[in-house]
Amino acid sequence: MGDRANYVLLDGAGAVHGPYVDKYSAIGLDLALLAGPARTVERIRALGPGGHRQHGQYWLDDVFCQGAVLVDQPCRVLLLFAWEGPSTDPRLRAATLELLQEAWPGWELRWCHDGNADLRRYLGLDPEAVRDRSLPPVTLPVLTEEWEVDSEEPAVVVVTVGTERCHLLADIGNHPAAEGPALLQRLDGAADFSHCEVAADAGLHLDPERRTLGWWTLTNLPEPEAVPPRWPGWTVQRWDDDFSCHLAAAPGLFTLPEMDPGAARGAVLRAAEEYNDRWGKRS
Repeated sequence: MGDRANYVLLDGAGAVHGPYVDKYSAIGLDLALLAGPARTVERIRALGPGGHRQHGQYWLDDVFCQGAVLVDQPCRVLLLFAWEGPSTDPRLRAATLELLQEAWPGWELRWCHDGNADLRRYLGLDPEAVRDRSLPPVTLPVLTEEWEVDSEEPAVVVVTVGTERCHLLADIGNHPAAEGPALLQRLDGAADFSHCEVAADAGLHLDPERRTLGWWTLTNLPEPEAVPPRWPGWTVQRWDDDFSCHLAAAPGLFTLPEMDPGAARGAVLRAAEEYNDRWGKRS
């Protein structure tokens, strides 16, 4: 299957190059960007016509696009999102974004919470072109009591209900915010992981009494604007990547692992060095 990512470049004259597809670069995409604008532009051009790493030129849809980058040189804007990497780890995200801003001084960095659709909106294109309406949504499996909580491993969604319940779902499909009230029925009787520490990369808080919910993700949720209609009669809050809102809404029900800011920066920089060494040998 590969690890597919889209790349788009707006050059100094405003011409659009791409979208180019790299089938093997979605994992570590955020680390590669730490090389800065010049190196990133060089890499994108290598994917295009005449480039030695050309893997195609088309838009990946919401199902297969695992990351994307758009570099707008005239406006100095960088758009990105990823499914894996330090930017999707709650321990390392702040350090990663801080280092990215340092590597791209004077640039505006934007995380694409709607994935490739946000890139197309930026270009004035219809986001519907990257929606795959042929496949049914994938419902996330609820983890059972036998599952051992691994505070070092992301790719888990934490769902809290009211003030007493905390459930964990395997992050291998749609964000549970897109499921609607049927989620509550699925969670009835599910294993309660209250007071656990887990490196979740997404979360959802449900308050059935007040009929309110809030959701966040460190990756992306296709069509985030479609969440409120799936919860008729509920007040929906979109927290984007601010997981602190979830921690405040469900005090004590779960914690996310923390890392000293200096240690987090060091971990990201070491990972970036290793990534770029591998990329250099491959190119």
